[in-house]
Amino acid sequence: MVSGDVTGEGAARGGRAAQLKHTGLRPGWTTGACATAATTAAYTALLTGAFPDPVTITLPRGQTPSFALAAEELADGSATAGVVKDAGDDPDVTHGALIRATVRRLPAGAGVVFRAGPGVGTVTRPGLPLPVGEPAVNPVPRRMMSEHVAEVAARYGAPGDVEITVSVDHGEEIARSTWNPRLGILGGLSILGTTGIVVPYSCSAWIDSIRRGVDVARAAGRTHVAGCTGSTSERTVVAEYGLPEDALLDMGDFAGAVLKYVRRHPVERLTVCGGFAKLSKLAAGHLDLHSARSQVDKGFLAGLARRGGADPALAAEVAEANTGLAALQLCRAAGVPLGDLVATAARDQALAVLRGAPVAVDVICIDRAGTVVGRSTVA
Repeated sequence: MVSGDVTGEGAARGGRAAQLKHTGLRPGWTTGACATAATTAAYTALLTGAFPDPVTITLPRGQTPSFALAAEELADGSATAGVVKDAGDDPDVTHGALIRATVRRLPAGAGVVFRAGPGVGTVTRPGLPLPVGEPAVNPVPRRMMSEHVAEVAARYGAPGDVEITVSVDHGEEIARSTWNPRLGILGGLSILGTTGIVVPYSCSAWIDSIRRGVDVARAAGRTHVAGCTGSTSERTVVAEYGLPEDALLDMGDFAGAVLKYVRRHPVERLTVCGGFAKLSKLAAGHLDLHSARSQVDKGFLAGLARRGGADPALAAEVAEANTGLAALQLCRAAGVPLGDLVATAARDQALAVLRGAPVAVDVICIDRAGTVVGRSTVA
C-alpha cells in the first residue's frame, strides 16, 4: 500500500500534471523513493527500536507518500527495512521488487556512506554519473536518503553518521533485462529516480496526452511551447525562458509525437529540451527516444566530433565511449563543442519533420544535473 497525491493542482491547468491525469494511468514510485522509505524506517528503528509502518517520506517536488513495510529486522547495531516497489501502470521490470535498506551506525564525522548489497550493481566503467567502484545508487536517491537520515537524526538527537546498504531481492536476475550489464553496471540493478515518481507510459495514451497539451497551450494563447524529456529539462526551460506550466509538454521519449502534432497545429516557437544522450538520438534521426527502441550511436557522435574539429584519435575514442555522457566529456576536455553540434543536428532533424510548418525551433541539451551542455540557435 502506498498513498500520496502525485498530480497536484496543476492537473486542471495544463502541463505535466494535466498530461498524467489525462492518460488515466496510475503513477508509481521509483526505486530511489522505495530505498529512501526503507532507509527512513530502518534508521528510525535503529534509534528507537520501533519501525514506523507505514513510513512517510518527502519527494523532491514536495509530495509526501506513505509506504507500507514488507520486511523488518532489528539486529545488534543495525536495522533493515524493505519496501515492495509499485510501478503503477508502467511496465517496469522492477515492479514488485523488494527493495531493502540496512542502516548501521558509523563513527562521528563519517557522514553517510553507501554500499551495494545483493541485487544492486557496482559501476565498473566511466561515463556514468558515479565514479567507478561506487554502488549504482544515483545522485538524487543518494541525496534523498541523506536528507531523510539527517531529519531522523535531528528528531532523535543522533549524529546521523551511518552506512546505508541497499539491496534488491533477485536484483541481479532482474538486471539482465536492463542495459546495466552493457553499461558496465555489474551485479544488479541501479537505484534510480529524479522525482521519486514513475510516470506510466502507454504509448497511445501518452501521445494523446501530448496532443491535448498542445491544444491547451494554443487555447491559452501560448506562442512558445517546450517539449521536455522530463522534470529536469522542464526546470531548465522555465529558468531559461520563464515559460508557464501550460506551455510545457512532457514529451518523454515521444519527440516525433510532438513534432508531428505541432506540424499540423503550429505554434510560433518550439523549444526541445532534454538529456544529451536522448537528444543525440533525435540528432541521428530517431523520433522515439526510448532505450528499448533506439540507442545512442557513438559512431554518429564521432562523425559530429570530427566536423567540430576532433582529430582522428579523439574521434576513435568517442566511437568507443561507454555512454553518450562519456563521449561528451571527452570532447569537452578537448575543446570540441559536441553538445552544440548535437543540439544543432537535433534541431535540423526537428525542422525536417516539421516540413516547412511556420514553427521556429531551438534545442537545448542538458546533463543529469540540469546544466546546459549544448544548444542550437533558433531556426
